[in-house]
Amino acid sequence: MREEQNFEEIRTHCSRMDHGGCGLIVRLKKGEIVGIRGNPEAPLSRGYICPKGIASIEKLQHPKRLRFPMRRIDKRGANRWKQISWEEALKIISDKFLEIKDRYGARSVCFCQGMPKGLEHFVLIRLANLFGSPNVVAVQDVCHAPREITGLHLCGFYPVVDFRHKSRLIVLWGSNPMATNEEGATGKLLLEQLREGTPLVTVDPRKTDMSKRSKIHLQLRPGSDTALALGIYRVIVEEKLYDEDFVKQWVKGFEAFSDHVKSYSLEEISSITWVPSEQIIETARLYATSKPAAIHWGNAIEQNRNNFDTVRSLIALMAICGNLDIPGGNIQPLDPPITPLGKFVRASKIPEKPKEMIHAHFGTIPKLMTVPPAFFRRAVLEGKPYEVRAVYMQCTNPLITWADSELTEKTLKSLDFLVVSDVFLTPTALYADIVLPAATQFEFNDIGHYGLGHGYILARPKVVDPPLECWPDMKILNELGKLITDPSEWYDNYEELLEEVLKPTGLTYREFAERGYLAGEDKFLKYRNDGFKTPSGKVELVMPQASKWGAKPLPDARDLPDTLDASFPLLLTSAKDKFYLHSSYRWISGLRKLSDRPYVKINPETASRYGIQDGDEVIVETRNGKRIIQTAELTDSVHPLVVVASYGWWFPELEAEREYGWKIANYNMLTSALEPGQTFGTCNMRGIACRIAPLKKHGV
Repeated sequence: MREEQNFEEIRTHCSRMDHGGCGLIVRLKKGEIVGIRGNPEAPLSRGYICPKGIASIEKLQHPKRLRFPMRRIDKRGANRWKQISWEEALKIISDKFLEIKDRYGARSVCFCQGMPKGLEHFVLIRLANLFGSPNVVAVQDVCHAPREITGLHLCGFYPVVDFRHKSRLIVLWGSNPMATNEEGATGKLLLEQLREGTPLVTVDPRKTDMSKRSKIHLQLRPGSDTALALGIYRVIVEEKLYDEDFVKQWVKGFEAFSDHVKSYSLEEISSITWVPSEQIIETARLYATSKPAAIHWGNAIEQNRNNFDTVRSLIALMAICGNLDIPGGNIQPLDPPITPLGKFVRASKIPEKPKEMIHAHFGTIPKLMTVPPAFFRRAVLEGKPYEVRAVYMQCTNPLITWADSELTEKTLKSLDFLVVSDVFLTPTALYADIVLPAATQFEFNDIGHYGLGHGYILARPKVVDPPLECWPDMKILNELGKLITDPSEWYDNYEELLEEVLKPTGLTYREFAERGYLAGEDKFLKYRNDGFKTPSGKVELVMPQASKWGAKPLPDARDLPDTLDASFPLLLTSAKDKFYLHSSYRWISGLRKLSDRPYVKINPETASRYGIQDGDEVIVETRNGKRIIQTAELTDSVHPLVVVASYGWWFPELEAEREYGWKIANYNMLTSALEPGQTFGTCNMRGIACRIAPLKKHGV
């Protein structure tokens, strides 16, 4: 007789493989996951699922997964540990944090978050605020904050792409959503618009799958985005293609900004960007005459010290063409009726935070509420502006993901005390004093996209139980909070944190999970009633106060991240690997089969000049004197003067005693944190001068 198949199916959203906008249907048999497929009814992904989501099952039962708390018993990096109980781990952490707080002040303890982000990110901020520390360290200076914070200053909101309403043109600027699910706007919504005939423009140093589908592909010099945006602006103004009514009523500084842009000839812009003038003109005309047009900008534009100028130049384009807060343009989404972020993180408990954060002492842009890693490391290593002695880290592997990896290593070694919560013993975790085993995707109830400004939240209901001693980060923080802050701010059951977020909706978490998501009201052109939330009530293109933040009142097109010379004749940039999330999951065999090693993409013409053949091991070196080794992939998708290295690589298959070989191919060995931009504290991570050479002659 055929055995009866008894399956249970649970609907959830992907998480911890990216921001997590993809709806999933997870199939269970006898309490174990036996299959995953995309949910066709999910509002963002509509049935789409990527290889990361499919492979996510493997990490749950991986043999090298962390399964109990550990205390270091030898020097940092030696990989010698003692298993301890959760009670002992929390006592060690709480005693040490309170000791440092008593001796040096609460601000000498920092709390670090990387990617991905669920509700645990905001619980971490809550813990820091209640502890009295103004310092939550995050990578937002290269991911999200330049767009969000610059938007707040220029137009009063963060302009996000609206793929849910029909656009007459979509511009992908430094974004490849079919590979990276940038900010939760999944590629499925983009593809639907393209199938309906919406034309596409791509702005990318590489030829990508999306550029092949584009009406225009602007293959610009890495790091020259500001110049390109100003060139497009110039054409629109010269040819009077801008929205005159919108500009007259809602734009402040239009004449001064336009006069400034006229100081750059189109020939000069073309020379700076490597983009032919004819393409700049064609793009300007298409964008200005295709209302509504949407610019989907990726965090590639934020990863150099000129990100403030780039973002405000792009917002200027949105503004003069009247594409702000209109359906199918760049919008200000409204959240559903959930607990406001400031209230949830207990911002009122630390009113002096904006003045006391580490980076505030370096004169960064106002409203930046996470500490850039460049300034955090100065506090640890130099005591500027004050000493930092202890750090708590979750969802982050800064030895690989922060600029200037050797400086990060020095920083980790200099700390009095380091705690790392993670799923796997990463290179960073090897430097910890206490390592905590975290629960992961499918193992706890969560809320996705809270606090990200996209106008919706997603339910991530639990599917299976975690290993016995693996705790959700929210639970860890809730229990630690009871020991180092006012216990009344925390709960007997950490899941009450989820209920707190949902309380204004009148829904329980279970009811929310049954719905799957909550979205705010679709409401556009809000400025017509209330104006823009700026001092003038208009979009402000000129910023005299910017000099206080190390910037100029108007964008500078000529300031590039680096220059080329005979010794370093090529420009280095990087690209995310669509099979991984930053440095995560190189230990999942299903993903390693799809992306087995770090490749550096080189134009065949360039490779021939240096005696490099496809598959050769290649040395890549920058002016900071550091070098890495990656495998050559010859492709005409990159410019002859550009090489594109793989980012996020370390080798879990190597012994931990060898620190997983994190220096061998790690892209951030090549970047420098010595001269970060003052506005956001961002280091140059793209558009860096480099040179290449074969590791050995081919065939030897």
